[in-house]
Amino acid sequence: MTPPTPDSSAPDWARTWIGGSTRDAITVAGRDLPTEIMGRLTLTELSYLLVTRREPTPQQRRLLDAVLVSLADHGLTPSALAARLTYTGAPEAIQGAVAAGLLGAGSVFLGPAGDTAQFLFDALRDDDAPADPDDAALHAIAARAVDARRAAGERVPGLGHPVHKDVDPRTPRLYAIAREEGLLGPHLRLLEHVAVVNEERSGKHLPVNGAGAGGAALVDLGLPPSSARGVVLIARTAGLVAHLVEEAEQPVGMPLWLEVERRAGEA
Repeated sequence: MTPPTPDSSAPDWARTWIGGSTRDAITVAGRDLPTEIMGRLTLTELSYLLVTRREPTPQQRRLLDAVLVSLADHGLTPSALAARLTYTGAPEAIQGAVAAGLLGAGSVFLGPAGDTAQFLFDALRDDDAPADPDDAALHAIAARAVDARRAAGERVPGLGHPVHKDVDPRTPRLYAIAREEGLLGPHLRLLEHVAVVNEERSGKHLPVNGAGAGGAALVDLGLPPSSARGVVLIARTAGLVAHLVEEAEQPVGMPLWLEVERRAGEA
């Protein structure tokens, strides 16, 4: 089927390559949705295509898929609790509960992937680093970037985890997959040096967290750093939907609320 022709009467600002429809056809990424995408591209591949305007290689798809899987869920985190509590008050509006869970993506949960992606991207750009800097160059870039954050009193993104104090189990696996697929790029490598420099400066061991490694991998895959937090939300949506299915069968929200009410009454 031939994709529909964009409306030539529409002003330039009202046109989009991402998708469109006519009476008898739907296009996504400039392709006919039923015949050229459905059954041919996975959601991971389509997400990459929509953001970068090119299909991923098998190697890129595997690493991106690993990043998404690694970020889909992490237990009863604040985002999951926000979704479950919202569902408690409005079980008829699952979209509101999912949205509530996504709104908590910030500097502590979910957001570090995007923050780390931007931090590493800026560090390499500001130093005008070559496409494939060696370890000495990366260590020097890491030192300047970490020192600047510390001087400003800001947290170095991508390091530390409230639960995984020694090693975030996701991180070595993401690095292993990137290495296996020939995709261990400058951002992932720089993040390792950032962790080393930060420990040298602070005297404290803060492991590279899974979100930070995921963010580094996303920019090594060619996604713009500004998209990283949004890509993470694609993954977390799957986890939140699962939490809401479970909430309907095994409620946490109502018992949690009643427990808080009980304790507040005892205060």
